[in-house]
Amino acid sequence: MPTTQLLTHGRILSDHHDAGEVVDILIEGNTIVQLAAPGQLSHEGRQVIDASDCLVLPGLVNGHTHSHGALARGLVPDKVSLEGFLSGMPALNGQRTLDDLKLSAELNAVELVRRGCTSCIDMALQLPLPTVEGLTAIGQAYDSVGLRVVIAPMVADRTLYEANPAMMAALPSELQDAAQRIQLPSAAQLINACRQAQAAWPFDRQMLQLGIGPAIPMHCSDELLQACGQISSELNLPLQTHLLESRVQAIFGASQGESPTRRLQRLGCLSARTTVAHGVWLNDDDLQALQASGAMVIHNPLSNLRLGSGIAPVRRMLQHQVGVAVGTDASNTSDGQNLFEAIRMTAYLSRMATPDWAEWIGADEAWHLAAQGGARAMGLAGRLGQVAPGYLADLTLVDLRSPHCVPLRHLLKQTVFGENGAGVRRVMVNGRTVFADGRVLGVDETALRERAQAAAQRLDAALADARVAIAQLNPWLAAFCCETPSPAPTTPRRVLY
Repeated sequence: MPTTQLLTHGRILSDHHDAGEVVDILIEGNTIVQLAAPGQLSHEGRQVIDASDCLVLPGLVNGHTHSHGALARGLVPDKVSLEGFLSGMPALNGQRTLDDLKLSAELNAVELVRRGCTSCIDMALQLPLPTVEGLTAIGQAYDSVGLRVVIAPMVADRTLYEANPAMMAALPSELQDAAQRIQLPSAAQLINACRQAQAAWPFDRQMLQLGIGPAIPMHCSDELLQACGQISSELNLPLQTHLLESRVQAIFGASQGESPTRRLQRLGCLSARTTVAHGVWLNDDDLQALQASGAMVIHNPLSNLRLGSGIAPVRRMLQHQVGVAVGTDASNTSDGQNLFEAIRMTAYLSRMATPDWAEWIGADEAWHLAAQGGARAMGLAGRLGQVAPGYLADLTLVDLRSPHCVPLRHLLKQTVFGENGAGVRRVMVNGRTVFADGRVLGVDETALRERAQAAAQRLDAALADARVAIAQLNPWLAAFCCETPSPAPTTPRRVLY
């Protein structure tokens, strides 16, 4: 028989009451089956969890993260654009063992849970290409913590410099020689590796699903993109990619006679299974293609700011009826996995481009993007994103005794604008408690920290020369990025953001 749990005296968000409603929540197995006024449901034969003074939220969905970034925290320079960051990928993620891949994913999962996330889409990187063993190690990490995850192995068969020959030409000859020596696996090798991983996947796909992650359209050949689209269609898999994240990518796309978005559409990569991360430089034509396909955008305001990529046109996306969810990106480019901060910034940043209040993203809309948008991004619309009968018991309990909730007048606004994740008291995934009393239950966090520090020291020493080489490239890349003229906006700047 499934476990029956009763959360008592929890407060939930309500469309009818600014301060929310106090209810008891009955859970059978992994599903919410009933909400009732406190005291109406019997405690007999049920595990009772006291949710007094807690806001019970649907578990947060992080629509875009990279587990490999957790072990590279603190290595990304303070002042660097996306292109400088991408040039340093081998120095950030090279020479990792299977244990390192698992360790980094464990660090990522622990931080996600501690900040109230119950689900994520992880574009995981293994160099030089994904393997059955590597993806299984990442899956084991998430499984031990108890998260619901889509793992989309990141693949590319063009280097940064092959993708943008003008960038190569901007380097001095000695650095060009070094850049030309970088070799990536072929499209055939990458697709074969992904198919092998799909066939050997050992986990419950309701909890740990394997997707596909063409890294950036300009870093993928037509052959690779078309094959990724075929795998997604054939096996009904989620597909995630980075799309028009930076100004340089927008300039490159405009010079090709076909936008990266239309190229994805032509090669079969856009569908209702597709999520595209960032979309900072999407224009109206791009948005029309995304809307027609059913693809969604994952908005990552923190890393967009950290790397100077810009402010994504979220209002414009919504005007085009494009679905939007919220993500953090990696811990090395957004410096954390705090979706509460990303939700708040989704609202705040919308106010920077126009004085027209009607164009701003309000607290209710930002929350809707994170909750319902996140559920759709996970392929679980109607099962995640609400505390309601029939929905999965993925729940986050937040302490209402926190200073930003006192006095309590408007629960939604005070949560979206004030909560930073410090108030998370309990997290349940699929009906199972994975975080409570300040502890992630499936992990020895003291041992995890010790392992992480030892791995960081070993990897930093092994990759020291690589980081020196990358540092020599960055001034040239910075000059290239600054000297390239921006593409003309296709919509007035007032509504672009």
